[in-house]
Order: sequence, then C-alpha cells, then structure tokens
Amino acid sequence: QVQLVESGGGLVQAGGSLRLSCAASGRIFSLNVMGWYRQAPGKERELVARITSGSRTNYADSVKGRFTISRDNAKNTVYLQMNSLKSEDTAVYYCNLDSLTGLNFWGQGTQVTVSS
Repeated sequence: QVQLVESGGGLVQAGGSLRLSCAASGRIFSLNVMGWYRQAPGKERELVARITSGSRTNYADSVKGRFTISRDNAKNTVYLQMNSLKSEDTAVYYCNLDSLTGLNFWGQGTQVTVSS
C-alpha cells in the first residue's frame, strides 16, 4: 500500500501564489507517475498536472504558464507551485500516484481557495 499526505493548501488572494506538497510512503516502485488533480464544487475531478519518475510533465491547458509541477524522487515527494492564482482555481486538490501496475493511490485532498 501507498500513503499520500498533502500539505500547503489555504486561502490566497487572486494573483497570489501557493505551493502544494505531497509526500508518498509505503511500497513505492521506482517507475511511477505522480500528479495533482482538482475538484471544484459541482464539477468532476480533473487533471491539473502530472510528472513521471523521469520528470516528464504535462499540464492542463488552464494552468499552463502559471503552475509548475516538480518532484524529488529521493524524498518520494511531488510539488505543485501555483502562481497567478485565479478564482477559478478554487477547488480541493488531490495528489495521485499511478504505480503503472494497475494501482492508483490518492491523498485526502487539500483545499485551495482563491478570493477575488
């Protein structure tokens, strides 16, 4: 099993920045994909950004140029630097680890609220 613990959410004004962290523990294979998803009230969960263990990344169009995903493989931690935040970024952000073996793991979620 894998446990994911997120931190770094909170309340920020539009135009501000936040940095999310997600630490993974447990049985983690070296090859995996970690990512961030978000879910706003009344909407489906959507991909924000993903990063492979080789540091290849992909982003949702809505966050390109504003958010940066990175990871520290030695610490099994993934980060999401969020800049130029907008009210539409308000959501619960979830960390995900795709083990590439058919198993997906999720964190408990962290609330990000952007006030306009």
